[in-house]
Amino acid sequence: MGPPACTGDVETCFQQALADGTRAAPVAAIEALLGVIERSKAQTMHGLQEELCLGRKALVAFCGQRPACLGGRTELGVESGCELFLRHVTRTFLEFGDFSECSEEILRRGRAFAAHANHAREDIAGHAAGFLRDGCRVLVQGRSRVVQATLKAAATHGVRLEAVVVDGADHCGARVAQELEARGVPSRIIVDAAVAREMESIDVVLVGAEAVAETGGVVNKVGTLTVACCAKAMKRPLYVAAESYKFARAFPLGQRDQPAGGDVDYTPPEFIELLFTDLGVLTPAAVSDELIRLYQ
Repeated sequence: MGPPACTGDVETCFQQALADGTRAAPVAAIEALLGVIERSKAQTMHGLQEELCLGRKALVAFCGQRPACLGGRTELGVESGCELFLRHVTRTFLEFGDFSECSEEILRRGRAFAAHANHAREDIAGHAAGFLRDGCRVLVQGRSRVVQATLKAAATHGVRLEAVVVDGADHCGARVAQELEARGVPSRIIVDAAVAREMESIDVVLVGAEAVAETGGVVNKVGTLTVACCAKAMKRPLYVAAESYKFARAFPLGQRDQPAGGDVDYTPPEFIELLFTDLGVLTPAAVSDELIRLYQ
């Protein structure tokens, strides 16, 4: 079920969509842009496209100025989600000559896109199920909603897992462990300095992503690269769970390409075994092909 109809500006609608605490920020941004389409008084395709571009710019700027609304994450996911949404709906301009028909189709496609985004976590959990065997010990780093949804879904279907939750400087590990325990996933907290010591007893590492780069690497909570290095050294598979609306047309070469002062790092594709997405299970090398398909 979507959020209540919003009649305010795009920033207000974004905050309203985030209010219940269940939506990822990119999904809330997509729903806010959908509101722009629903309220638009534009009479031309160019006018509607301009309104959407201004809405996207306003949302990214708002997230940069009010980082607290993102719960400690950067605006990268919002930016990539908005860009993909705009590409998805505005390609309709090329298919219709009549503006009224075009605007109705844009609204229909926009709603379908938002609905797909809202169900992405369930799709990912289904794709990941075959890789989480009974008795598996899963190391979790960061407070990723999609990672938690994946582990909770496995537990619901009778797969016995133990989550080993990394607790860093922001102390979100205790909250993650508490949330997983409440949904039937036994959890144990370790400090980030103990990752190397614990890795030997881990079966699988599962992390989320703020953005998936064109390289197949991921931008995520700082410390992800450290975990990835330990996993690779001890030959433990590292899986990434990420929604396709986080796929970004970016090509970072290293840590210097990350947002200044941001609490994120970049994990190159050679550290990643597979990505679980709503598009299916992908190798890092397949991400660039999916980006081409999403934007063509």
